[in-house]
Amino acid sequence: MRILALDSSGLVASVALMEDDVMIAEYNIQYKKTHSQTLLPMMDEIKKMVDLDLAAVDAVALAAGPGSFTGLRIGSATAKGLGQALNIPLVEVPTLEGLAYNMYGFQGYICPIMDARRGQVYTGVYEFEKMQDRYMLRTVKEQCAVPIEEIAEILNDLENEVIFLGDGVPVFKERLQELMKVPYRFAPAHMNRQRAASVAALGGVYYRSGKTVPAAGHVPIYLRLSQAERERKEKGLC
Repeated sequence: MRILALDSSGLVASVALMEDDVMIAEYNIQYKKTHSQTLLPMMDEIKKMVDLDLAAVDAVALAAGPGSFTGLRIGSATAKGLGQALNIPLVEVPTLEGLAYNMYGFQGYICPIMDARRGQVYTGVYEFEKMQDRYMLRTVKEQCAVPIEEIAEILNDLENEVIFLGDGVPVFKERLQELMKVPYRFAPAHMNRQRAASVAALGGVYYRSGKTVPAAGHVPIYLRLSQAERERKEKGLC
């Protein structure tokens, strides 16, 4: 089983290739370039470095949203183009689930937070359950767009240790320090942002269980209207 994974849902552009349970390659970058400039060149570099025959790829896994509207559309278009050209399915990995999978095996609650602007975060709450020889990701709170105060209240009510990660941490760190009443920590630098390797690993779990979609049928998960759509709605234009 070969899975090519993409994540352009946030600040990081990331591409990974997984074969069975081995991560063959991963390329991450967060710098002053747009995903439209980086994603395809990164994928091409991995292809050349590992002599990848794209015809041997079984599925494309992608961070399906929520996240940056532009980033999601770039990732979606890239994945759909690959899927249709190669006649292979897509594996849609919700962005917050992919982020939570960075913390595989963590004993406590995992709370990824992405800055959604307008005083909100994209977030969810997850935990790992031991299942024989591996851990399975379980959703405690589905991904949503809420004020930071709301997710902090939910976590305090759960009464267990929490680890936070995501690009929302630097934005809301001081506020979380004020709000949290249960033990908490922040993920280290190598695990605190989106990684296509995690999308590939979780995508592999979903692929084996048959959770795939035809490339043409994929639609990103936005959770909210874009700014342009909100403004049109406010003006009564749609």
